[in-house]
Amino acid sequence: MTDSAEPVPFTIDDFAERMGRAARAAGAEGLDGLLVTPGPDLLYLTGYAPVAITERLTLLVVPVDGRPSLVVPKLERPDAERAAGAPALRLLDWTDGSDPYETAAPLLGPGRYAVSDSAWAMHLLGLQGRRTDTSYVAMTTALPMLRAVKDADELARLAAAGEAADAAYAEILKVRFAGRTEREVAADLAALLLRFGHSQVDFTVVGSGPNGANPHHEIGDRVIEHGDMVVLDFGGLKHGYGSDTTRTVHVGEPTEEERRVHEIVRRAQQAAFEVVRPGIECQEVDRVARAVIAEAGYVEYFIHRVGHGIGLTTHEPPYMVEGEHRRLQPGMCFSIEPGIYLPGRFGVRIEDIVVVEPDGGRRLNRTPHEMAIVA
Repeated sequence: MTDSAEPVPFTIDDFAERMGRAARAAGAEGLDGLLVTPGPDLLYLTGYAPVAITERLTLLVVPVDGRPSLVVPKLERPDAERAAGAPALRLLDWTDGSDPYETAAPLLGPGRYAVSDSAWAMHLLGLQGRRTDTSYVAMTTALPMLRAVKDADELARLAAAGEAADAAYAEILKVRFAGRTEREVAADLAALLLRFGHSQVDFTVVGSGPNGANPHHEIGDRVIEHGDMVVLDFGGLKHGYGSDTTRTVHVGEPTEEERRVHEIVRRAQQAAFEVVRPGIECQEVDRVARAVIAEAGYVEYFIHRVGHGIGLTTHEPPYMVEGEHRRLQPGMCFSIEPGIYLPGRFGVRIEDIVVVEPDGGRRLNRTPHEMAIVA
């Protein structure tokens, strides 16, 4: 799939395979099934995304043994029937004024279930009230790797999203920064992501000068000045899959210190990329980047993990962080984004999305890592 081509839609076989794999994974963890509410897990397993997430119960029940069932409000049944994975499901509905848990509870046997992290408490409590012989654990706790290994079609979508983000970055370098607000530059970035095929913009971080020292600064009304370092971190969804990239630019010529800090971050990012290969622990990616920054004397200013998974959402497992002992597998896709943040002065971050391949890593972002000079 090229950047401009529309992807081939996922099929019933794709969704049936995913649900079967999820059931097997649940069984391997000693669970009796999965309870999935609207969100990325439901979309991943069935292709169904309700038009609006409301207080009405929508619940996918995937037992370890047996056919999965989807419970939906009757008024939303036509939409559910159109989902690509619907033929692999038993579809049940309930009407306003009736008790949805009377419909859902018989689908559960006694036992322990993984439940979507975003499930509403009232739905979980409603099920517990009908099935006192059940218990629940959060999906991310029980099955954190459910969506972590991407297939070829998913990777093609992620690559197209990365290419689009790269195209947006190449264009943003042409706009004027000095004398404009962060908010104005962020609006340019958002427009460029949409122009290059994103259906959704999730974030456009523009951290200029001292604001760049806050990793989660998004945008404000600060006027960008000549001499500012500017952190640009942006992404969203294209073909349903995420982009996320960061580059740090400078308005006019940087100082020697600014160049040095940027170069340390660039070397840390490169070192972390070079260590990527199947079989290493996720924490090793963080350790390698952190070691470069520590050797340069800035480790106290690197204040976040080095990366996160990406797929149907822009942040998901696996996480490249100290203490994460899970091992990389081909098909995992995640960010590598070390940074240095000097409070009250400036920040630097460089981020690429990387795919694990049998012989190493492959970047999905290919824009230059060198510091760009903007006007």
